[in-house]
Amino acid sequence: MYSYIIGTVTGYDKNCIILENNNIGYLINVANSYSFKLNEIVKVYLYNYVREDENSLYGFKTLEEKDFFIKLINVKGIGPKMAIPLFAGDISKIYEAINADNVTFLTKFPKIGDKVAKQIILDLKGKLTSQVDLFTNDSKELVEVLESLGYKTVDIKKAISNVDSSKSIEEQIKEALKLLGK
Repeated sequence: MYSYIIGTVTGYDKNCIILENNNIGYLINVANSYSFKLNEIVKVYLYNYVREDENSLYGFKTLEEKDFFIKLINVKGIGPKMAIPLFAGDISKIYEAINADNVTFLTKFPKIGDKVAKQIILDLKGKLTSQVDLFTNDSKELVEVLESLGYKTVDIKKAISNVDSSKSIEEQIKEALKLLGK
C-alpha cells in the first residue's frame, strides 16, 4: 500500500497524470489533471485500488481528500471511477450537501443518480468533518504553525480554545505552546 509519492509531473491527460519518481513514471488517476503543471514537483497522496482485473492508483492533493475518497468508495454502489469526479472542486461543499440532505447537488456529478446520492447521504451524514470547519478564520494561522510543529488536531483544538485571540500571533503561539506542554 502506498501513502504518497513525491515526483515530477511529466504528462497528463483529462483523467490522469504521469508522475516520475526515480526514473519510473506512475500513472495516477486524479479528479482534475489540469490543476497540475508540467515539470512541477508535487506530493500526491495515493490510494492503490486492486481488484482481479485492475490495479490503479488514485491521487489526491491532501490527506483529507484521500480519507474522504476511502469513505466514499465504501458506500454501496460507488467505485473509485464514480467517486473521483467529486474531488474536482471544493470538497467542503460536498460535506455540506451530505449533511444537509441535498440530493440535487450530488446528482450534478457524473454517474450519480438519486439512488446513489441518497445512499451517500445515508452512509456518510454526520460522519464528515472538514479540518477547515474545526477552526475559525482567525485561528487558521495558529493551527498551521502548531500542526507544522507536529501537534495533533485534537490537542490543538483544545489548546486554542483557551488562547486569547486578541493577542498578536506570536503571543498566541507562545500561549498555545505552554498549554500543549502541560
